[in-house]
Amino acid sequence: MIAQRHLFFITQNYSYSILRPLQDAIRARGGEVRWLLAGKELNYAYLRDDEQQLHSVEEAIRYMPDVCYAPGDVIPYMIPGIKVSVFHGFNVAGKKNKFKVRGFFDLYCTQGPDTTEPFQALADKHKNFRVVETGWPKLDPLFNNTDRDEPNKKPTILYSSTFSERLTSAPHLVSTIKQLSAKSNWQWLVTLHPKIKPEIVSVYKAMQCDTLRYIESDDLIPLLLQADVMLCDTSSIMYEFLLTQKPVVTFRNLVESPYFLNTDNADEIENLVAQAISRPEKLMQAIKHYSAAIHPLTDGKSSDRMLDAVEWFLSHGHKGLRKKYLDPIRRYKIRKKFC
Repeated sequence: MIAQRHLFFITQNYSYSILRPLQDAIRARGGEVRWLLAGKELNYAYLRDDEQQLHSVEEAIRYMPDVCYAPGDVIPYMIPGIKVSVFHGFNVAGKKNKFKVRGFFDLYCTQGPDTTEPFQALADKHKNFRVVETGWPKLDPLFNNTDRDEPNKKPTILYSSTFSERLTSAPHLVSTIKQLSAKSNWQWLVTLHPKIKPEIVSVYKAMQCDTLRYIESDDLIPLLLQADVMLCDTSSIMYEFLLTQKPVVTFRNLVESPYFLNTDNADEIENLVAQAISRPEKLMQAIKHYSAAIHPLTDGKSSDRMLDAVEWFLSHGHKGLRKKYLDPIRRYKIRKKFC
């Protein structure tokens, strides 16, 4: 069976850039895509003129998709079609429930051994879904980028932070980043998680000057390509940045790792950024090794591999699977939230 009707279910702004490369691959194969947007945390204006929206679960049911994709942990179970987990980021230390199945998905398309092995173990245990290592569609533009722009006139630092109050560095680094940007040694780009508190965002926006620019976008791949070094905490975007083979400085990272330069002292950040700019050989080798564990596929064809996995599942990959069980409480919560 060849899938023709594809549905994207999203609840967060970051999902646009995750799914658009997949949309391009679907269209190239003659398929069609519909978007089902849900929740108040989405900017609906990010949907492009050539992207078709379904406005309710009822519309999605009538559309009768062959396949439904979600970069989150849940998807309305009552919509027809096989359910595919696309993942919304890499495995981040300190964040719970990364490796947990909730009974929604038929197929998990994993990014690399770091995610494939744990989910395959769960698949062997539950026997009601399949796992295929395809790579992550979001990164296709990262690996397909062939631009050879001139080097930055001065080192460019990308600062990004997660939203969790327990993990975010944004409230703690305001004065540090303000002081460093005032020195004019480096160019700063700042982007914060869409869920971060608006008052924190306002503080960073107010800091904008010739050497610091705040950026809001549904696609951060251009920033990853532009920056020379990232400053972060535990946000999963730092793993995406590592795949560009460039260094990351972390503040209060929960796990000491050889592929980050970490500190718990804001006064040390300037020296660590300078060290990262110099690209120490030991650090760069650690980044190369870790990149192979989280996303070894660098050919920019993850979207095509995902569609191949879907076709395989539809043709015979589904055979022999047990029926999934979704408990009544979870069914009720899904209906209450999305219907």
